[in-house]
Formats: sequence, structure tokens, C-alpha cells
Amino acid sequence: MENLTAAWNFPTAIQVGEHRAKAIATECVRLGMSAPLFVTDPGLAALPMVDELLRLCRQGGLNVALFSDIKSNPTGENVALGVQSFKQGRHDSVIAFGGGSALDAGKAIAFMADQVQPLWAFEDIADNWTKADSDAIKPVIAIPTTAGTGSEVGRSSVITDAQHKVKKIIFHPGMTPKLVLLDPVVCVGLPPALTAATGMDALSHNLEAYCAPFYHPLAEGVAVEGMRLIKEHLLRAYHHGDDLPARTQMLVASAMGATAFQRGLGGMHAIAHSLGALFDAHHGLLNAILMPYVLQANCAVIDERITRLNRYLDLPQSGFDGFLSWVLEMRTALNIPHTLADIGIDGSQAELVAAMSVKDPCAAGNPVGLTQAQYRQLFLAAVDGTL
Repeated sequence: MENLTAAWNFPTAIQVGEHRAKAIATECVRLGMSAPLFVTDPGLAALPMVDELLRLCRQGGLNVALFSDIKSNPTGENVALGVQSFKQGRHDSVIAFGGGSALDAGKAIAFMADQVQPLWAFEDIADNWTKADSDAIKPVIAIPTTAGTGSEVGRSSVITDAQHKVKKIIFHPGMTPKLVLLDPVVCVGLPPALTAATGMDALSHNLEAYCAPFYHPLAEGVAVEGMRLIKEHLLRAYHHGDDLPARTQMLVASAMGATAFQRGLGGMHAIAHSLGALFDAHHGLLNAILMPYVLQANCAVIDERITRLNRYLDLPQSGFDGFLSWVLEMRTALNIPHTLADIGIDGSQAELVAAMSVKDPCAAGNPVGLTQAQYRQLFLAAVDGTL
């Protein structure tokens, strides 16, 4: 009999619309934030829109400073430097601005600013999160510039333990930002390749959440509609970066994916986390490449579920095969490589990748309980392009 026992949470306050980001100073004051640390990545830090937001903060009377020493896959060292900057500047909050790396780092900095135990003590294992001082977590306003990770509505951060070359999920319910500003204007300059990779990341979140073997009808419904929005708007945003309605809908679909994946993620993310730690590759691109291979590996269990999804999305071909064909066609249209070999990842570390993937927390949410040997086979299939 299906287990119908569950505990559900849905995320934070979200404001959607063009130029929402320009209200940043007003929103900080409303939330009692007087000295925010503005956390972003090095590439964004050099852009005029960051200067404008910092200027608006200062005009609003905020004691704001910039921190941007963050890698594309943020490390524990990045977080430690951010905490040091937070304390030196006597900050009381964080504005996290950027893609998943900046949002994850910003949330982790706000979380760790006044904790006594080290970062890795709060890895998402068992009840580690209860070790944290909840009252010490600083408030965060999140402004995503990509429509991919959905970290702006998440209760965790994915941080790389550089010493052990492994990605770890740091979790606490209090890490959820107090406010999210979804502003399509800040996404306009995102290059097509990043629009594609992050958009497919949003699809992977919604898709794996939809397929996860846990009881959460709310998340399942959110995931289905999130995928419909991606089907309708990702290619528009890719081909026309200044299409603000398409950018808006992709931001919403991204937040929906991260809302839904509290139901669970699966093999795509288990392998992508492993490869990201080992090769420092882009997380969204890895999920995009891995998607059809993981779908095929789960086919026997998710066939009926994917057939229902196919009908909702109104795809031209029916059933599981029709959905898989749509995924492959979408990847081709977005110029996503077909294999991991196409981005320089070979099979030489297959044993290590398999060992890491089977231990990754996301593996527990895969529809099929894959063994280490099966993860090895799945990884090699994605290297060679064998579907």
C-alpha cells in the first residue's frame, strides 16, 4: 500500500514583475535590514546593474558592501571568506544576486555568520540541521538573474568541499530567503548558452520532482505546470533574450521547480553533483546532458506517469517515447551537447563517479533504486551517447 504520511512546506514571499529589483532598498528597510552584504559572482559584480542596485541601496540609507569572491561551484572557502567579510563590515543581512552560485553562497553566508559549529556539520544528513542556532540565521533577499536553480526559494545550499572534491547539501529551514524578487529585466543580458543550460536545469528540477517516489501531490501539481511553462517559453527566451514575458515565465518555472523538488530529486542530480565536484562543470548543463539517459534508466517505473505528463503538455508524439523525443528535440534546439564527452568528460573516473553518485542524497529520490554498478553503467552511457 502507498505510504500517505508526509510533512509539507511551501516557500517564501515572492514578488514578480518588471523592475521589481529597483525596490531593493525599500524592501530591505521594510524587513528591518539596515546593513546588507550584497553577494554576487565576479562576472556580475562588474556589470552596471550591480552598480545601480548598490547605488539605490545607499540612497535608501543602507550600509551596503559588495562581496563577489565566489566560484561557479561555490566552495566552503568562498563561504568562509564571505562570513569574514560579513563580520568585518558588521552586516546584519544578505542580498543574494545572481545565478545559483551567488544565491547558494549568499544563503550559506547568512546562515553561517553567527554559527559556532563548522559549515560541514550542517550537511543534509539525518537531523544535522537541528544543531544550528536558528535565531542566529541572518535574513536574505534573493534576486535570481538566471531561471535555473530556483535556489531563491530553497531551504538549502549546495557547496563544494574542495578538500574532498564532493558537493554537499547544507540544509536548514531557516535558510529560505525572507523575500524573493523575480525581475525579468535582470535576465535580459544572459547569453543564449546560459539561458539554455539554466532553463534545462529548471526542467530537470520539475521533472525529477514529478517522478520522485514520495507522497506530495502539491509538489507534483506545481512540477507539472512548471514544465508546461518551460515548454512554452524556454525557446522564446533562448532566441529572444529581451522577451520579458518569456523571461518572467521562466523565472516563475524555475522557482516552481525548486518548490516542487522538496518532494525529491534523482539520478540526474546525483550524477551531476558528483561531476560538478570532480570537473567543476556547469550544473545545469550536466543535468541537461544527463536527462535522457536517466529517463531511459527509469522507464520501467515512470512510464505511466510520463504518459500522463505527455498528455498534459500536449506533445505531438504520445507516451514515454514521445516525451523522450521531445526532450531530445529540445536539447538539439538549444544546442545542448548530446554526450558528456562533448564537454571533455571521459569515462576514466567511472568507478569514482559511481561511488559518489550512489551516496549522493539525491539518489534516494530516484524512481529506481540504482546500485553503484548501475550508476557506473549510466554514467558511461552518457559519456558514449548510448541511449
